[in-house]
Amino acid sequence: MREIGHFIGGKHVAGTSGRFSDVFNPATGEVQAKVALATVEEIRAAVENAKAAQPAWAATNPQRRARVFFRFVTLLNQHMDELATLLSQEHGKTVDDSKGDIIRGLEVCEFVCGIPHLQKGEFTEGAGPAIDMYSIRQPVGIGAGITPFNFPGMIPMWMFAPAIACGNAFILKPSERDPSLPLRLAELMIEAGLPAGVLNVINGDKTAVDAILTDPDIGAVSFVGSTPIARYVYGTAAMNGKRAQCFGGAKNHMIILPDADLDQAANALMGAGYGSAGERCMAVSVAVPVGEETANRLLEKLVPKVEALRIGPYSDDKADLGPVVTKEAKARIEGLIDSGVAQGAKLVVDGRGFKLQGYEDGFFVGGTLFDDVTPDMDIYKTEIFGPVLSVVRAANYEEALSLPMKHEYGNGVAIFTRDGDAARDFASRINIGMIGVNVPIPVPLAYHSFGGWKASSFGDLNQHGTDSIKFWTRTKTITARWPSGIKDGAEFVMPVMK
Repeated sequence: MREIGHFIGGKHVAGTSGRFSDVFNPATGEVQAKVALATVEEIRAAVENAKAAQPAWAATNPQRRARVFFRFVTLLNQHMDELATLLSQEHGKTVDDSKGDIIRGLEVCEFVCGIPHLQKGEFTEGAGPAIDMYSIRQPVGIGAGITPFNFPGMIPMWMFAPAIACGNAFILKPSERDPSLPLRLAELMIEAGLPAGVLNVINGDKTAVDAILTDPDIGAVSFVGSTPIARYVYGTAAMNGKRAQCFGGAKNHMIILPDADLDQAANALMGAGYGSAGERCMAVSVAVPVGEETANRLLEKLVPKVEALRIGPYSDDKADLGPVVTKEAKARIEGLIDSGVAQGAKLVVDGRGFKLQGYEDGFFVGGTLFDDVTPDMDIYKTEIFGPVLSVVRAANYEEALSLPMKHEYGNGVAIFTRDGDAARDFASRINIGMIGVNVPIPVPLAYHSFGGWKASSFGDLNQHGTDSIKFWTRTKTITARWPSGIKDGAEFVMPVMK
């Protein structure tokens, strides 16, 4: 059985804890590897390597830091097929979907190639009599990222690329469910010219997370996962004097107005609701058609499309979606479908008990569609993280608007309409962090920031875009006056600019 260890000081090292977690092939249900779970001492070893490497890396001028990422982007493109297959083998998503995962991370690496400009400070000449004032952005020192299973390429790169480009060293704790791709990314960073010790990858569970959150040398932590754990990470990091950004759960709505192109809306719901088996924080899991006629026409288009979904292993290049990540995830999703039926929702397409010939032990869930869902139901309140779409009928625009407004989560939302006035009103009033207008998954591009509101996000600064540069740096402001401008004698009043 293959054993997966850690990446510390520029090389692979075996785990020493004697504790392991199984890494499955989700399509077959078989254990394909065991990943070591780190000890506190192993986390500390990674921190010591980062601490030794960081000062010289921070002193490297930003053009040279950028060149590492130029080379890294080239390597990502050269190895794309290999990387996508490696991701799919452990996650289960289709290879094309895995390529999209990696490309979205690659785009942030392209963005940070502009770090010489992005990290510039500000200067004011003559802020006072013979006084100049300027600010500079300096790295926090050592950053850490705790990333989820559903995007094992994209989200690690969203974190380590801006952190490292700013001159920090970085400790990455990826999901233990699909650890191989993050380790391979670390290898490619070394190949691109990153000094050993600047990027370390530690596999682990809560022991590793708590060690990261309490380590005195780690200055900033980024997290993506469920909301309860996001709250825990944010609170624990803050209590230990760390800067933190923590992104939690989601329940993304798509509102369909009567004037919308329903063919376009139905296709958008299929991709956004069922792509990657629904294991996306930006998946659309609630469709809100406005008016009974709109709802009925939308269902007429959706039902045959859901029934026709092609589900298969990652190796099936015609598959629309693959299995979910674990047996436990499958059981949880099917349990929530059970609850929807029990609580009175209309189960239009049932994905429970799906079996694929030759892959009977795989973690597959069929596409599932509910109608007549109400806000008091568990399938509406809970992030299912599976291929389940709920239709909540709204009588009018205001009722439709109120649904995402009142929901606990505030990650993403979309509206489909031809009415520019309605779309503008929606974008202005909605209390959600990312909004799509005729765009079902409104994930911003790398040069804008990603982040939700309400219980979907904890912290003041978002991921990627200019927010990421602010998060991974600290501002230092200098007020300078040279001797020729200094008057004789002490001044005892509060200094002001006269």
